[in-house]
Amino acid sequence: MEFRGVSSTDRVADVNLALFDLDGTLVDRQAAFTGAVADLCRAYSFGPEVETWMLTELADRANAADFVRLREAFALTEPAAQLWQAYVDQVAAAVSCRPAVLNGLARLRESGWTIGIVTNGASDIQRAKLTATGLADLVDGVAVSGDIEVRKPDPQLFQLAAARCHTVLSRDVWMTGDNPACDIGGGHQVGLRTIWLRGRPWPDGVQAPHHAVDDVTDAFAVLLNDRPE
Repeated sequence: MEFRGVSSTDRVADVNLALFDLDGTLVDRQAAFTGAVADLCRAYSFGPEVETWMLTELADRANAADFVRLREAFALTEPAAQLWQAYVDQVAAAVSCRPAVLNGLARLRESGWTIGIVTNGASDIQRAKLTATGLADLVDGVAVSGDIEVRKPDPQLFQLAAARCHTVLSRDVWMTGDNPACDIGGGHQVGLRTIWLRGRPWPDGVQAPHHAVDDVTDAFAVLLNDRPE
């Protein structure tokens, strides 16, 4: 699927762009995920076998097709689309973003940074998270893998994020995330400077990040020290 790039006439000159992953970086997907599954199963009176299936099969990601599989696996009477929408709504209700993260992004914008989100996932659920947490009001552009059916570390997703922030990628752009291969490796593929949130094991063959931090708020400090002129 193609997306419109930024032309010379609509590009904002000298944009200082900071890209961020969403799940595991700006929000805690795991907590929202387990809470949403439990709430959905309770709402529909599903047994523990359904909850176990969801916790296993949707552990890394979820999309509408998974709920077709769920319905078939347990001969559920509810339409798959209804179950998917219920799950999206439950995740949006369960997800949260720490005030320190929201405040940090606001401070970055006040300091002259343009903020973009580059996230894998289904478009509707990722945007529901952004709206529910208030992050949607603090970012300038969002690229979700479901928008163009490619996933990080594919360069197209990073390029789309930059385009939606009305600029293009350059060596001055930063990428911050928790996934070594998708966020840091993907960022390096397109020539970005990178900040890794420690936690996951570091795989062989992935170039080291420019910075490694323990919390995304520490990444904000790195960016503020590299603040635009």
